Amino acid sequence: MPLTRDEDIARLLAETRTIALVGASDRPTRASWGVMRVLQEHGYRVFPVNPQITGEHVHGEFVWRELAQIGEPIDMVDIFRRPQAAGEAVDEAIAIGAKSVWMQLGVINDEAAARAEAAGLKVVMDRCPAIDIPRLKVPRVA
Repeated sequence: MPLTRDEDIARLLAETRTIALVGASDRPTRASWGVMRVLQEHGYRVFPVNPQITGEHVHGEFVWRELAQIGEPIDMVDIFRRPQAAGEAVDEAIAIGAKSVWMQLGVINDEAAARAEAAGLKVVMDRCPAIDIPRLKVPRVA
């Protein structure tokens, strides 16, 4: 079951240090652009991932084509993809040994969530960390 209790989500956010943001955008009008900024301001190291803009920079960070290229341990994979496409990002998260996957608002994929949980990852679905961090008063990452 995906995490739904506030205390579990707050603990996950407090334990997270590195986040790969799949579906990152270089356009300020996109939700992923704003969420990445909020995550950085809260102290997280965020790695943007988007094959359409690979090699560019978003908020000062190099944009990767896929998770496997990052080459650093990733705590959380934050997914800004259509629900049908979220499964591929979840499978990549499992393959790189991420600790959790977070599917953004409107992104619900029960099959992908089940695969992630079976592989030992924590799962959050249909929520936004940029909303939950201030709401749950998660301390800034040191």
